[in-house]
Amino acid sequence: MKGDQSTVLQEPAVNAETARSIGLTEDEFERLRKILGRDPNWTELGITSALWSEHCSYKSSKIYLREFPTGGPHVLQGPGENAGVVDIGHGWVAVFKMESHNHPSFIEPYQGSMTGVGGILRDIFTMGARPIACMDALRFGEIDAPRMRFLIDGVVRGIGDYGNCVGIPTVGGETGFHRCYNGNILVNAFALGIARRDRIFHARASGAGNPLLYVGSRTGRDGIHGATMASEAFDKESAQKRPTVQVGDPFTEKILLEACLEAMRTGAIVAIQDMGAAGLTSSTFEMAGRGGTGLHLDLDHVPLRQPGLTPYEMMLSESQERMVLVAKKGREEELEKVFRRWGLEVASIGEVTGTGRAVLTWHGETAADIPIRPLTEEAPVYRRPVAEPADLAERWRAPEVPQPSDPREALEKLLATPEFASKAWIWTQYDSTVRTNTVQGPGGDAAVLLLKGTPSGLAMTCDVNPVYCYFDPRRGGAQAVAEAVRNLAAVGAEPVGLTDCLNFGNPERPEISWQFREAVRGMSDACRALGVPVISGNVSFYNETEGASIYPTPAIAMVGVIPNLSGLSEATFQGPGDRVVLLGEDRSEFGGAAYLRLLHGIEQGRPPEVDLDAELRLAKLLRSLIARGLLRTAHDLSEGGFLISLAEACFGRRPMGVRVEVPLDGADLFSESQGRAIVACPPAALDRVLQAAAEAGVPAREIGETGGDVLEVRSGGETFRAPVAGLHEIWSTALPKALGL
Repeated sequence: MKGDQSTVLQEPAVNAETARSIGLTEDEFERLRKILGRDPNWTELGITSALWSEHCSYKSSKIYLREFPTGGPHVLQGPGENAGVVDIGHGWVAVFKMESHNHPSFIEPYQGSMTGVGGILRDIFTMGARPIACMDALRFGEIDAPRMRFLIDGVVRGIGDYGNCVGIPTVGGETGFHRCYNGNILVNAFALGIARRDRIFHARASGAGNPLLYVGSRTGRDGIHGATMASEAFDKESAQKRPTVQVGDPFTEKILLEACLEAMRTGAIVAIQDMGAAGLTSSTFEMAGRGGTGLHLDLDHVPLRQPGLTPYEMMLSESQERMVLVAKKGREEELEKVFRRWGLEVASIGEVTGTGRAVLTWHGETAADIPIRPLTEEAPVYRRPVAEPADLAERWRAPEVPQPSDPREALEKLLATPEFASKAWIWTQYDSTVRTNTVQGPGGDAAVLLLKGTPSGLAMTCDVNPVYCYFDPRRGGAQAVAEAVRNLAAVGAEPVGLTDCLNFGNPERPEISWQFREAVRGMSDACRALGVPVISGNVSFYNETEGASIYPTPAIAMVGVIPNLSGLSEATFQGPGDRVVLLGEDRSEFGGAAYLRLLHGIEQGRPPEVDLDAELRLAKLLRSLIARGLLRTAHDLSEGGFLISLAEACFGRRPMGVRVEVPLDGADLFSESQGRAIVACPPAALDRVLQAAAEAGVPAREIGETGGDVLEVRSGGETFRAPVAGLHEIWSTALPKALGL
């Protein structure tokens, strides 16, 4: 349905107060007036508010994001496009990105998480790549907190329903629980696609006179002000914001995906972008801004779900499953035939111009006339005040570490917490094997996919420890990158790039701005030391409710290439008689440790040191050992320390016992010193493993042997034993029990 010709446009008054009500500061309102040389109208004000929102402009984060290393031997497209692109060999590229959908998911978890998956998938196929995998990094509060079971259920069902319907496997991710998320959960969605190297598309409008085509679902009122809502903190009125949450349709998304990929093969598309945050505004203005062009939009031709939408509503709607593309002039009919054959609505809504301005017409009149570059490429950039927390020295005070009276009991209690329990209840609701690429799915250190037609594989992982980042965001940021590299190395993969989702509180608070700066710098240090470029990402600020901020949560999603899948190791023990080796060394580090937090209610101290040189040596060693086919098991040590990782290694498809003797005493069994891994190899390979470790400068100690049905640990002159079946029962049932299922 076209615009209702009988609609009488009644716009609110435009002044500093109404500008503030939709997210613009008084200074920004005055800046807009100077750009225009006049007062804006309501539509121009709304467009500017969306483009200058934190969600779209990155105005509080750009100055620090520029510190990331973004280039490398594999990088073909870094930050600035819908997704990053890396060369993975054999003529193929991987296209991947991570985005947040935190605020919508807290308000309406099912639709919020669904549209988070849908949006990140469109970011991938917009680049010309076929999506082949998703991951999700989820953070929930205490399970007994208000609405938390409802939120967990809705988010998990939404992710599963959308991905399963579209037919893209969810192959990995992570889920954490902490009271800091009681008022603001995190839903971070990752997607990866592949394409031939010479078939990448960009979102840069060019060619005056080239038509703009609108494809996909019609425009409704859902999602209006979604971008600005995602750029403000929650308060008591947030529950009333449900109309700003978009509604997803995965079946239309699947058709849109296939139609776009077919249309791209015609060679008639100049540029293409999905209508994500800020909808028609961001897609058209950002394409024109990147390309240095102008545009004319005839809003009478925008397909509408219901009559009466105003230009303001059309431009800011975030209705899902919509794309806008620039077609080569004279070939638009060719593209229209493709989309109509797939049953999709397609409409010509304007054209590219050479004016550098966006002119919007509606009912024969000008609804907006505004320069593009000042709103996109020249959006405000702020250096927010920065201040260390006043209690930082107290936070870093070394904690008293109680010794466990019974290590077995401590292990069982930790395995029974939602934090360490099996997340199978979550990921079994996702299809992780559709498309038949999945070699290793959820539950391991990293997911592994086939690169069909080649001997190679792709690996991917998600990592961050928010507690570390709260106590020392610089060290926590570095640790997240280092752990991701370690997890990829545990399957023999060399990292080729990372994407991130940087989740923080209100950047206008100096302490939050300090957290952000320090986390970015820690990540940057680790990326440079470990050779991992940042190729895409997302910043999510204002994750706080009633002034209570989440812990800084810079989620890392990293992708690596495995040259040959023939000698792939797994994170669990594979059979009896393998020799177990502990790599790396313990330094009895308990700052922010799970043992203290979950068993003793102590959250204190500076996080473990991150020795980036040691991490690099360990990663290179693991990749080399796996490439040589010497390891059957490789599992990194991280949260929970040695004993948690050892128990997890016993929980394979066939639970397997192990007998070890370690130079760790009491609480040190749960120390979280970094740069460590447990590996297992056939007896005939043991000497070569130990020799390779010595040559690599990685401390290595043979500690025992796999076999039987008991986990047996000798430490400090004491021995404890625990039946693996009993531990597995605790671990595998803890989360459903906590949820009351």
